[in-house]
Amino acid sequence: MTSKVSDQVLQRLREWDVEHVFGYAGDGINGLLAAWGRADDRPRFIQGRHEEMCAFEAVGYAKFSGRVGVCAATSGPGAIHLLNGLYDAKLDHVPVVALVGQTDRSALGGSYQQEVDLVSLYKDVASDFCAMVTVPEQLPNAIDRAVRTAYARRTVTAVIIPADVQELDYAPPRHAFKMVPSSLGTAAYAPVPADDEIARAAELLNTGEKVAVLIGQGARGARAEVEELAAVTGAGVAKALLGKDALPDDLPYVTGAIGLLGTRPSYELMRDCDTLLVIGSSFPYTQFMPEFGQARAVQIDIDPYMVGLRYPFEINLVGDARQTLRLLLPQLERKKHGKWRKKIEKDTARWWEVMQRRAAVDADPINPEYVVHTLDGLLPEDVILTADSGSAANWYARHLRLRGRMRGSLSGTLATMGPGVPYAIGAKFVHPGRPAIALVGDGAMQMNGMAELITAAKYWQEWDDPRLVVGVLNNQDLNQVTWEMRAMSGAPQFLPSQALPDVPYADFARTIGLGGVRVEKPGEVEDAWRRALAADRPYVIDFRTDPAVPPIPPHASLDQIEAAASSILHGDSDRAGMIRQGIKAKVQEMLPGSRHREDRPGAADEKS
Repeated sequence: MTSKVSDQVLQRLREWDVEHVFGYAGDGINGLLAAWGRADDRPRFIQGRHEEMCAFEAVGYAKFSGRVGVCAATSGPGAIHLLNGLYDAKLDHVPVVALVGQTDRSALGGSYQQEVDLVSLYKDVASDFCAMVTVPEQLPNAIDRAVRTAYARRTVTAVIIPADVQELDYAPPRHAFKMVPSSLGTAAYAPVPADDEIARAAELLNTGEKVAVLIGQGARGARAEVEELAAVTGAGVAKALLGKDALPDDLPYVTGAIGLLGTRPSYELMRDCDTLLVIGSSFPYTQFMPEFGQARAVQIDIDPYMVGLRYPFEINLVGDARQTLRLLLPQLERKKHGKWRKKIEKDTARWWEVMQRRAAVDADPINPEYVVHTLDGLLPEDVILTADSGSAANWYARHLRLRGRMRGSLSGTLATMGPGVPYAIGAKFVHPGRPAIALVGDGAMQMNGMAELITAAKYWQEWDDPRLVVGVLNNQDLNQVTWEMRAMSGAPQFLPSQALPDVPYADFARTIGLGGVRVEKPGEVEDAWRRALAADRPYVIDFRTDPAVPPIPPHASLDQIEAAASSILHGDSDRAGMIRQGIKAKVQEMLPGSRHREDRPGAADEKS
């Protein structure tokens, strides 16, 4: 039987060990869909509810596997819908390949139905490699370069295949002029800096007395080396959000997340250090790093394009984090763990006590921090966590202590709404034997999370461990933006843009065969998590949370938060006054060190 171009697309993907493709049907890829039927659904076609969700699922699959994620969509609207998820992959440096249909070659340039200039449309998101296949002989090179480039550059690539080309008989490239043969595979490599650069970095770090380390996802493969580095230098270690699972949070010198969603000890670590080492991170917020001129700094990153960003580093080491640290460590002088390290550990321990107190503050009806803090103690040892953008990301960043084999991620750089549920679904296809938990706000749940529950309902019985828990923080408010408006603009909540309808998320889950429960009282929170984690199917918990609990920045003062709270409502109505007083009381309880301040050691000295 003659093989068609579409058959060879799937054959080449199999040869690259691609096992799943997340996609949605359309006549622009009818040839590929027919080939899937002839290939007994290998690689497996996973049907999302929307092309954007397919892209997010491919991103989640890649983030939690280290393998390339692949998504597929039809021409025109299908290709357009993929873009947000693809930009999420590009900005978080995740390898994803998009297979996209196109109208027949004979119709191109004719303003035909669903005709979009996809090469131009994709030239930014797939800037490292984007090709349209116009003849069969072109195919192997296009697929191979797309996969190889996605791996090598940790980025998005795209292969566009017109519908009529998919149906052509396949012919391989010949040994002839202007033919481009190709081969499979890519070798593992771990670049390292030159010896003299390693020596310079060691000399700089050895002169520091108060060393701080900031790690990102690029340090994930260097956990043992980072732990040894902290032991040798006496450093504290802060983590960018994408590196939250790169180092356990239960180590006493790990200060947690950094930035607007970060912790107070991470803020103080950067504020007070005299030496900074950044490993595998492109954390964007310079204002949370040391003041210029305060600290001497070294950066390690595998991508030469990303070094030198964010801070005036003296030394930029281009190399694999693990191998670079292995060369660096023998040249470092062991420092005694003195006042600096003790302060870091004390501040970090106190922070977790503050988190516990903040979670215990009364709210109406439930404090969202209590919801997530309660989950922290119940996390399975091999859990995969995802968080959506919004206030849910604040509580994920601050209240969940990842340890051991736990993994977690969110949309770190694009910070798009919507990936929480599809990330978790993508993770379940690469780790079907591990539980997954998604923390999602009601805004993201209404945007696309509810529809993607249908995808979970379609596939969950195939998973060895059926647990996929979706915790919905239902406060009937686009809460993160509401608080940003208050804090940054001094504006009250603008209800036409911010208020959300109350949707029965758990009821919907039950109608499609999943588990679900609505929780409206604090006393029901722990039992709901336990029931969900013991369920024999995916489970949705609809937590009715208080929108008046502020996601306090780690550097915020009481005056700043009270000013934000005072903008909640205009006027002097009794209701406005009551709400402002309630917020003020919450804030006084929640600010680090504001409660029991007089009883803390050193409180008198701080006053002076």
